[in-house]
Amino acid sequence: MTRTTARLRVAGAAVAAPLLLLSWAAGSARAHGAPTYPVSRAYGCSPSGGSAATAACKAATAASGQNFVAWDDVRVAGVDGRDRQVIPDGRLCSGSLPAYKGLDLARTDWPATELAPGARMTMTYAATIAHSGTFRLYLTKPGYDPAKPLTWSELPAQPFAEIKDPPLTNGAYHFGATLPSDRTGRQVLYTVWQTSSTPDTYYSCSDVVFTAKETSSKGASKKGAAKDAAAGGQKDGGATAGAKARSSGTPDPGASKSGAARAQRTAAATPVAPTTATTAADSTPVASDTDPGSGPSAPLVAGGAAAVLVLTGGAALALRLRRR
Repeated sequence: MTRTTARLRVAGAAVAAPLLLLSWAAGSARAHGAPTYPVSRAYGCSPSGGSAATAACKAATAASGQNFVAWDDVRVAGVDGRDRQVIPDGRLCSGSLPAYKGLDLARTDWPATELAPGARMTMTYAATIAHSGTFRLYLTKPGYDPAKPLTWSELPAQPFAEIKDPPLTNGAYHFGATLPSDRTGRQVLYTVWQTSSTPDTYYSCSDVVFTAKETSSKGASKKGAAKDAAAGGQKDGGATAGAKARSSGTPDPGASKSGAARAQRTAAATPVAPTTATTAADSTPVASDTDPGSGPSAPLVAGGAAAVLVLTGGAALALRLRRR
């Protein structure tokens, strides 16, 4: 083999390597996705999610051996609707993937989104590429105990909402669903995305806290005040004063003290992630890295960066060989 031929082969390999890497990166840009509202465990505990420093996320990171940069990649191929047969009890949040096993930890302090029972919720499900498929939303049954591993028996047989082929807008799917009205306290919103244009199914757990739905209004207050007046003071003085304070919006001193104490206990028992809110963010994804221009998938970003480095090195090598 002549020296010129050898140089040409080395130069050709230097140019081909980044092309192969770019091809791999393009093939990796599949339908990755996960909910950012209500915040999923994987996203909330990722470097972008804002809750990585919480005790629950630290424990999940330690158990999984990773910091959930690839928070949008909890996916299993070939399930084809057989979720309960393929994904074992206690591993629903991780999809039974070892790299995400920390998401299955039974804890009462996961970062959570505050919701109201019976309210209309708009989910934001960040995704890199538009794909056809069906989203199935489940909510743990009344009486669910977050201190125990999540099992299929804790979820109803049928989802409370099922959405097929929603459009991808601004790097995310946005779709609405009416929440069950009989849930209280801490629950898990379990989302299954079964894509029909790929063999993959995605799983995610979003911890939520249901607070009492506000039922009072100005009209209701006026009716209550009129009813109290018509009663002709049949209630004792203390109770009547309390009712008047509630209807006028002035807090009852006794109720305020007990209510404040209960609020403090609730806040201590159910921490809420910094990115959560009582109303859905249904216009744009929660995090800037869900922008399709940058993409949330760490492997794809890393692959693109590596391709640039290899391409630069390959070009330099080819130039040096040519000058010899």
